[in-house]
Amino acid sequence: MIDYIAGTLLILGAGFALVAGIGILRFPELLTRMHAATKPQTLGLLLILAGLALRAQDLGDITVIVVVAIFQMLTAPVSAHMVGRAAFRTGFVDKSRLNAIEIPDKS
Repeated sequence: MIDYIAGTLLILGAGFALVAGIGILRFPELLTRMHAATKPQTLGLLLILAGLALRAQDLGDITVIVVVAIFQMLTAPVSAHMVGRAAFRTGFVDKSRLNAIEIPDKS
């Protein structure tokens, strides 16, 4: 039974990674490509790591898998934020297409 669950997690993770790759190629602008590069790719990697952890026999292997998962969860949002911020500041983002919340004047 564990083999079937691990195989399902591996296939789902590979599917999410495939969707991320297709999104990077197909989406038209930087912010949507950045979303495709971070969200489904991270979930795909975590699913693959969960499938690997189910099949791992050694505590050292499981430790490495957990470290990789933690590192991915810490670095993907930060790197996406920095790329988005740099793109916004250098003018690669069309500011007119962003939905900004207008704060009414209190005067």
